[in-house]
Amino acid sequence: NDDGPPDTKESPYIFGLYKHLTERLGWDVKVVVPSSQKSWIAGKAYQIKEITKGSYFYPTNPDGEGEISPVSRPLKENEVAEWILLDATPATCANIGIHNIYPNEIDLVVSGPNLGRNSSSAFALSSGTVGAAMSSSLSKIRSIAISYGTVTHPTPTTYFEPAHILGANIIEHLWQTWGSDEFGLKNNEVDLYNVNIPLIEPIISNEGLKIYWTTMWRTSYGRLFKPISGVSPQSSKVNPAGPDTSTSPVEQIQNSTPTESLVFKWSPAMEGLIRPDHSSLVVGSDGWALHHGAVSVTPLRASFAEPVEGIHQFANIEDRIWKVRL
Repeated sequence: NDDGPPDTKESPYIFGLYKHLTERLGWDVKVVVPSSQKSWIAGKAYQIKEITKGSYFYPTNPDGEGEISPVSRPLKENEVAEWILLDATPATCANIGIHNIYPNEIDLVVSGPNLGRNSSSAFALSSGTVGAAMSSSLSKIRSIAISYGTVTHPTPTTYFEPAHILGANIIEHLWQTWGSDEFGLKNNEVDLYNVNIPLIEPIISNEGLKIYWTTMWRTSYGRLFKPISGVSPQSSKVNPAGPDTSTSPVEQIQNSTPTESLVFKWSPAMEGLIRPDHSSLVVGSDGWALHHGAVSVTPLRASFAEPVEGIHQFANIEDRIWKVRL
């Protein structure tokens, strides 16, 4: 994930979904996650200059909080499993988990559940959660990114368990019925899926939430930061979690420099993405599904999108040569 180990405010969902995958589905799940909050690690960012260090984490019932150890050790009473924490980005965790810690053992990578939605291209391309799934799909491993969209602040805890049940069911269904793509990296399969589950009241009803196959709503954003020169540390705060969250702890930005200094803080202007005008939503897109209180499941390719129509269509290879001298 990109929210780190279990934490009631920053990473409240990973332990619950883990228990459903292991206890209800009976899956053998290995966990390798960042040691701290790594939201908005755009795309599949890797650490290449830093030495990546890790530790062992032992989550306990009921909330998943537990001890950290520099070395592997036997489980103590009430400890559920041994997880790996890496001082690294989500994509780095995925690659090290697949190729170094559990080589030849991984069939499927699940990244998440993220605290906050990862629908639309603006959020997905900025997401550490989607980035980790993209990273593992480039290693030809089936991958699923899953996010829980925050709608009500604070989100009622009664929504958590139904979300885990639904999330695990979707993951199991995708695994059993994995889609085909003639351009997929592995055996003409879909490279990865991006799943978004809105945490809204109908999730606890008997009817539950509708689930749509979706495309990705193409979006953009503008200013993500604002200057804070001359602002005291007490009033300069950053929400480290997802784009539609407001309940996570904040980090203070220290500012002891003159007012002319180049000092900025994370302060995205995204009202149009969080609460879009209905007319701007493309029917059948992930943003459209969430706007209508439904789950979105979007098949993706591990590549930047390529135009499928227009000037980039060619009858033969010679037509691809530029007919202009530069």
